[in-house]
Amino acid sequence: MSLTSLLLLLLIAAVCGSIGQSLAGYSIGGCLTSIVVGFIGAFIGSWLAGTLGLPEPFRVRLAGETFPVLWSIIGSTLFVAALAFVTRRRALI
Repeated sequence: MSLTSLLLLLLIAAVCGSIGQSLAGYSIGGCLTSIVVGFIGAFIGSWLAGTLGLPEPFRVRLAGETFPVLWSIIGSTLFVAALAFVTRRRALI
């Protein structure tokens, strides 16, 4: 894998992670965090799709590597929503 392909893959992961954070309504951090969230979301989303037997409708192929864009967005949304549920402060009444 070339440096250009790696940078493009990181960019796609960052976009997917930031979209997932936007959909969840909770932001964990900056650009590097969005990249990590995008890759974790790709792992969670691909696992979920494989478990449920769902196809990959939109994936990006770079230098022999495929990146599941739709499942990355869905997985990162679920991951960030779970983090928001665990880490948000609760109001005491």
